Parts: sequence; C-alpha cells; structure tokens
Amino acid sequence: MEAKKIKLSSQEHKPLQINPIKHSQPMGAALAFMGIKNCLPLMHGSQGCASYTKVLYTRHYNEPIPLYNTSVSDITAVFDGGDFSILMAIENITKKNTTLKPELIGLHTTGLTETKGDDVRSVGIHVEIPYCYVNTPDFEGGMESGWALTCKALILQHTFTCKDIKPKKLVLLPNVNIQPIEIEKLKECCTNLGFETFALPDLSTSLDGYLSEGQGKLATGGIAIEEIANLGDAQIVVSIGRSMKSAAEALLQKNEAIEHLHFNHLMGLEANDNFVASLMKMAQVTPYPLLKRWRGRLQDAMLDAHFLIGSSSFVVTGEPDMCVGICELLQSVGGTVYAVIATVYSPVLEEIKAENIFVGDLEDAKSYFQNADLVISNFHAERILHMQEKHTALVLRGFPNYEELGNQLKNDQLYEGSTYFLFEVANKLRELKYHG
Repeated sequence: MEAKKIKLSSQEHKPLQINPIKHSQPMGAALAFMGIKNCLPLMHGSQGCASYTKVLYTRHYNEPIPLYNTSVSDITAVFDGGDFSILMAIENITKKNTTLKPELIGLHTTGLTETKGDDVRSVGIHVEIPYCYVNTPDFEGGMESGWALTCKALILQHTFTCKDIKPKKLVLLPNVNIQPIEIEKLKECCTNLGFETFALPDLSTSLDGYLSEGQGKLATGGIAIEEIANLGDAQIVVSIGRSMKSAAEALLQKNEAIEHLHFNHLMGLEANDNFVASLMKMAQVTPYPLLKRWRGRLQDAMLDAHFLIGSSSFVVTGEPDMCVGICELLQSVGGTVYAVIATVYSPVLEEIKAENIFVGDLEDAKSYFQNADLVISNFHAERILHMQEKHTALVLRGFPNYEELGNQLKNDQLYEGSTYFLFEVANKLRELKYHG
C-alpha cells in the first residue's frame, strides 16, 4: 500500500480544532525537565498554563508532579520585561522551602511570554543555580517538539565540547512517547550489550510509580546535570523518533567523532533487529540469552495474533513518532491501517503506509472510527466510540489516559514490549468479535 498525500493541517478547512488530540510545547518541555535529576521545572507564564499541565500529568501518571510557575499576571505581562517574574519566582520557591536544593532550573516559555518577547536567556546571568532555558511557544508545534527542543537545549547549553571518545559510552535520546519503564528497558538492553548507557531525558526513575520521600518537590530523573555536561565523549548517540534527530545533531556539534544511529521507532521485529544488530556490531558482542528468547517470543506472538489482526482495520491517532511505530507493527502481521490522524506534521508521516493520513483532531477522526474494528488513541476517543452505533474496540495510547492505571509501566518497545502490544490488541479484537 502506498502512502497517501498528507493534509498538512486541519486548519485549512476549519477555524479551530474541536476535541484536539494535540497538547502544547510547554507540556512536552515540562515532562522533559522531569527527566533530569533534582531539576526544578519552571514554566514561564500564567498560573493557568502550569495548572493545566500539572493536572493532566497528575491524572495520567497518578503521581505528584514537580512543576513550578512564574505566575505572570495581566499587570506583569504589560509592565515587566520578564526578568523580574522569573527571578522572583526562583527566589520565592527556594526561600519558602529551604530544603529544596535544585541542581538545575529548567525554564520553558508559553505563548503569553513568547508573544511579549521576554529575554529568558539573559536571566541565567543572575541565577546561581545552573540554568537551562528553552523557547516553547504553545502557538506552534506540540508536545513532541517541546520535549525535543528541551533535549536539544540541554545539550547545547550544558554539554562540554570534546574531541576524545570513550569507547562503549552510549547516549539514548528517546522521544516523548516512550514511557518511564520503556526507557528503563532500553537502557537495560544497551547495558547488557556492553555499553555504559545514559538517556536524555531519563524518566526511568521519575514518574515511574516508585513511592519515595519528598516526592513531587523536585524531578527525580535518572541523569544528573554533571552527566549531561560530559555526554560529549560518547562513542554513540542513538535517537529514537524523527523528532529527536535535531537533539542528536546538537550532540554531534559537541564532538564530530560521535557516531549517530537513528531509528524512527523500536516496535516490531524489523526495527528491533536493526537496532540490536547495529549495537552488537559496534560492541563486538553476541546477543545475550534473554534477548534471543524475547525475539522468539515476538515471532510466536506475530503468528498467534496474525489471524485476528490480519482480518481487522485500524485507526491510529497521536504524536507522529508514536503513530509510525504502531502502524508498522500492525502491518507486519497483516493489519490494515485505515487512517492515521496526527497531532502535528512531521516528515515521518510520509513514511507511513495507510489509506488516509492527515493532521487533525478527534472531530476529524470521528468519521473514520465508524469503519474501523479497533481505534488506538488517547482517553478522549472513548466518549466518541461510546456514542457510535457500531461497536469499535479501543486501545489507549498517548496523552492523556485517565481511564487506566499504570501508564508509566506500559511497555511497547523492543521485542518484549512489541509482544505485549500485539497480545493486547489481539485480545481486544477477540473480545469485540466473539463477545461484542
């Protein structure tokens, strides 16, 4: 099946999005800063911007969310150049809680502060704590680009330039759709293949469902600012998702000797074979026994799920980097992808083979739901499917998911996660076809 021409935006034929799938760049940036150890994510905007983000992540992860705000009001928006609000916010936050010892201030902007043109870069001169700024206006891009821009900013502003290479040091750059447990699994796989592995951002110890003291005050990510500073001597940088290519290119600016491996996704047999083979070649190792066993389990799962998935049609909505992996995995076992509705345009959408591909919202997607056996979408698709005459199954993926617990421990990556995903989809289809 050939990929169809992509409509770049639903805004071509409607003045606003209704029931949008998309979330804003500041939300993606906030989540990325939560992947840095002892980081204080600080959203530069009104209280409502941070409140919405905090509520969404609190309900999605069922975790306290470490997110602070500069509380820009209508008065300060007009009369303040931005510096005062940011500096006062940092002073107030740290003075109110003297035990709060952030190792990084992660400042990200919103549409309000970007529109009025606040100079967020120069604020860092007056801040004693290490400071990273990223411009993330919510009138462009989406959650995926906000995460990627933050990762790029961390590298450009905090990673030292280097000419040496440390053999078998590997940097993973996962996209925003990869959940905490998936980052943990990816790091574990690379470590078992002989690499010293770092992920940026690293949510594997943050928002991962681990109960600890002081939860919600500062980010508990798995990579420290000192480790980010020393990423320039890595032998390999692995970007996962088209959105993360720019972050990998930023690291290559720090050291041209670094080798870059890029994968649009790590779902399904082919993608993971390429990933594992590339790392084994560079490390000069053979696959460890559990990796081989999970590959065999995925092959068996593909055979088991083929009869149900191969006779079914699907609609997928979400961030582009998520959509491409899901579509290729479903198609690898004979599934028909009837439509893909993406949050924003990305070049990776051109590589998806589906009957209909476009950027839009859930109102646009609604008419396609009627012709699908199963929809893969976020929580907001559920209410639409409930109102349909035809019963269509739903697998929840993307942000937000308020319906289910344990989102942070859902694993769709590598051989193991792909196996779980196929069984989840096949079981939903079985329930639909035999009990629906």
